[in-house]
Amino acid sequence: MIGFSYCDGVLHADQVAVPAIAASVGTPFYCYSATALRQNYQAFALAFATAFKTNDRGATAPVGICYALKANSNLAVVKTLGMQGAGADVVSGGEMQRALAAGIPAGRIVFSGVGKTRDEIAAALSAGIHQINVESIPELQAVNAVAVAQGVTAPIALRVNPDVDAQTHHKIATGKKENKFGIDIDLAAAIYAEAATLPGIDPVGVAVHIGSQLTSLQPFQTAFERVAALVRTLRANGIAIARLDLGGGLGICYRDEEPPSVDAYATMVAAVTGELGCQVTIEPGRALVGNAGVLVAAVIYVKHGLSRRFVIVDAAMNDLIRPALYDAYHRVIPVRQAAEATDTTPADVVGPVCESGDTFAVQRPLPPLESEDLVAFMSAGAYGAVMASTYNTRPLVPEVLVDGTDFAIVRRRPAIAELLAAESLPPWLDHN
Repeated sequence: MIGFSYCDGVLHADQVAVPAIAASVGTPFYCYSATALRQNYQAFALAFATAFKTNDRGATAPVGICYALKANSNLAVVKTLGMQGAGADVVSGGEMQRALAAGIPAGRIVFSGVGKTRDEIAAALSAGIHQINVESIPELQAVNAVAVAQGVTAPIALRVNPDVDAQTHHKIATGKKENKFGIDIDLAAAIYAEAATLPGIDPVGVAVHIGSQLTSLQPFQTAFERVAALVRTLRANGIAIARLDLGGGLGICYRDEEPPSVDAYATMVAAVTGELGCQVTIEPGRALVGNAGVLVAAVIYVKHGLSRRFVIVDAAMNDLIRPALYDAYHRVIPVRQAAEATDTTPADVVGPVCESGDTFAVQRPLPPLESEDLVAFMSAGAYGAVMASTYNTRPLVPEVLVDGTDFAIVRRRPAIAELLAAESLPPWLDHN
């Protein structure tokens, strides 16, 4: 995994020993590698620049890489990617403010999502973002009304639902007719015709996103071919489509998956859409940050039952909910590498929360572990800290960014007193 490897038997993030970080910030904590973030971004940038070459002098069709903040919205992570040239794909007003605060220019921000409020639409138009991806007729009407009230024209793309099975977990599939996302592609031409008549709307593009953690190119290709056909139809109808937003969804390796390479993905996109001459936007999230982060925890106890070994750690489902929510797999490794001849035995790795679902791994082969030993949950950079909660009044864990030999806390651990201070008692209870 780029950015994380054993050196002299100790797990390092870039060039910093993980135990040194743990001694400084305490456990549990998330740790991100700036090296991995940059390398992942540059792999996309190079692959798409190469795939979209248009002449012998190396000119390229414009391809925008808008990082999907929902995967990991930490300001330092967003800033690191933004400095490489990334834009932002946001799905809330809060995420838009994060992108702007991290230095992403408004002109490189795309606003997606099925339930944008009028206040969020107004803020997006006031900021002058690149595009709003509209997902329903009522939303189209709301964007038009807000744009007219502001005296502006909103650049929009309709997000179409191509009815393609993404072949991924059902909770992260978004491109089938039964999913809540997008507009049925068979209805799109009529809705574009309506959009073209609205005074506050400029229908400049078509958007699509069929799901997350895809490990095959075929669903992408099928969806993109249907979108390309729609673009040709719209142009024939007089709608001057100039942009294609192809979403994200390219998977990573958590266990033994073999997702397509970024080069293969870019080559397919260019083959299907290149002749349209559109400005293409892609929105990778997990593929940029998933393998660039780990969650580090300390063993509290090792409990031996009649038939099972339980390794109880100080991280819990509120810190990393993916295993409880999706039955997701994360490799669990000791921070201090076991000797080569050390036997492994099965263990359940669990947290301290009072839920049976607070289980990270079941019967996972692990070497002997003792209290205060450190373990790392790998590939935790996406949908980890960003989905965390304070369940059981457990404070959010720190996030740390490592860059070469340097590391810094980029989100501190709040004190429990801070959690309590955010609440108040009504007058009828506040008399004692």
